[in-house]
Amino acid sequence: MIKLFSLKQQKKDEEGSTRGGGSQKKASAAQLRITKDLNELNLPKTCNTEFPDPDDLLNFKLIICPDEGFYRGGKFVFSFKVGPNYPHEPPKVKCETAVYHPNIDLEGNVCLNILREDWKPVLTVNSIVYGLQYLFLEPNPEDPLNKEAADELQSNRRLFEQHVQRAMRGGYVGTSYFERCLK
Repeated sequence: MIKLFSLKQQKKDEEGSTRGGGSQKKASAAQLRITKDLNELNLPKTCNTEFPDPDDLLNFKLIICPDEGFYRGGKFVFSFKVGPNYPHEPPKVKCETAVYHPNIDLEGNVCLNILREDWKPVLTVNSIVYGLQYLFLEPNPEDPLNKEAADELQSNRRLFEQHVQRAMRGGYVGTSYFERCLK
């Protein structure tokens, strides 16, 4: 009997909402939170966001153009995909730009602790932006996704810098990293 009553009530609610000029889709918790995060976003001058679909705040791009360090003058595009469990789970972030970096692999996966084990719901998109920007200022060879780049950064900084510059010009580095990337 209780199920029947709840089904009748649900049907009444649906009919009432369609009479009122169409059904309005409720915003999910993830949509509400990402809206808040984006409204409070304080981008540094070296960063910009793009929304391929302005109605979809859960999928967007971040462009980082470092003005110092090994990657100065480069343009690096990251895609953000915010899942339904945000902020309890971090967004999926991928680098769409081929880059020679210890903390970014060939598939664009990013090694940033707050995107993995150190994520907490109190963190925001702003935290991720600053974390990504910091990776370009201070690459971390101690926690690499690209071991070759990490080893080179630790053993021969000058060669590492040459390989970064060549990669940013669209060239490949050695017989391993960018040859695989261009195939």
